[in-house]
Amino acid sequence: MGQFKNLIKISMMIIITFSLTGCWDKTELDQKAYVIGIGLDAHEKEGKIKVTYLVANPEVGSQQSGGGSTESPEEVISLVADDFISSRNTANTVISKEISYDLLSVIIVSEELARKPDFIRVIYSAAKDREIKRTTDLVITKESAEKFILNNNPLLETRPHKYFEFMIRRGKETGMIPNTDLNGFFQVAETDADLFLAIYASTEKERDKEVLSDDDFMAGEVQFGGKTNDTQFMGSAVFKEGMMIGKITGEETRISSLLDNTWELEDFKTTFKDPFDERYRISARVAKQRKNSYDFKQRNGKAIIDIRVPVYVEILSDPSMVNFAKNNDKVAELKKSMTKIMEEHLTKYIKYTQEEFKGDTFHLSVPIRKGFWTLQEFRDFDWMKSYPDAEINVNVDIRFGEFGRQTKLPELREVRD
Repeated sequence: MGQFKNLIKISMMIIITFSLTGCWDKTELDQKAYVIGIGLDAHEKEGKIKVTYLVANPEVGSQQSGGGSTESPEEVISLVADDFISSRNTANTVISKEISYDLLSVIIVSEELARKPDFIRVIYSAAKDREIKRTTDLVITKESAEKFILNNNPLLETRPHKYFEFMIRRGKETGMIPNTDLNGFFQVAETDADLFLAIYASTEKERDKEVLSDDDFMAGEVQFGGKTNDTQFMGSAVFKEGMMIGKITGEETRISSLLDNTWELEDFKTTFKDPFDERYRISARVAKQRKNSYDFKQRNGKAIIDIRVPVYVEILSDPSMVNFAKNNDKVAELKKSMTKIMEEHLTKYIKYTQEEFKGDTFHLSVPIRKGFWTLQEFRDFDWMKSYPDAEINVNVDIRFGEFGRQTKLPELREVRD
């Protein structure tokens, strides 16, 4: 009996010993070159693309380096290849460390390449590589991806992976850029029912651009002074069946987010025309705390959809000094004016997508599927072809919150007396 117990102990020790040898093929952190972003550009030769790697230096900004390292925080390498999967080995002819996609957070594509019919063949390589996460952000640039990466020079954040993380996350929260990723791109492309929105960015500034409102612009159209980074993330690139067909402004991206139940939108600040004095605009914080409701029916084969959009609004300014908190009649008039403006903007955008893009950018196919008994019945309805002729009615339900930190304002004549 004792020999049997000793045999069991020896066997367990042998098993444990073998289990400790599982790190024979390990790679140390300082032996890898971590790619933060991949840039993709069209190439004049068919079947080739230009790949740009943005490689981060993990020692810069880390506690181990003490923040005083003189090394560059990044390295940029460009090369021509068949795809951005096999190009990793080619890049190692100039990079001594093993190239890794473990920290890849963004794929940057030039607008020129995104508009090509074969773009979907290029980007689907990302679905094959195990290291490329489906949560990777897809960014479309006005200029070449290589130029965008080289021109991007953030002053307050030297670590490139943190810069893209903070910039894109905040843009999604405010609705200025779409809340999408590679997984959404593949889903929309394969279902062929809606349009896909990708992040639009640029480092090239446009001069003398007439902006109608604070949000009605694309990346590169915002005019800044002082000393700062030229990179702007604003608006969306519109994709249909895996190919870019157009783009929309930051304001239109926000409108699309209000119509989209799949988008977790944080509050954002905007302005409305002051109904009591047309010289001014009222600042407001808008939030969508509840989901939209949809009513779908068919009449003679035509889709009729009623959308109810509940929004929560806090008034942040009172330039005409109406004192809303003490005047219910003025509040009712303000609500009527804002409701009309929002409904007009939403309706106008829907008409624009029906006529210009022939598809919706706010995943309308998701709620209307409930109106069909089977999936095959929905497919036979062919939502992409039915959408341009659909009758869509929008109703905005505004609920007011606070009227600023100081709800009551003094009368102007008292101040100037």
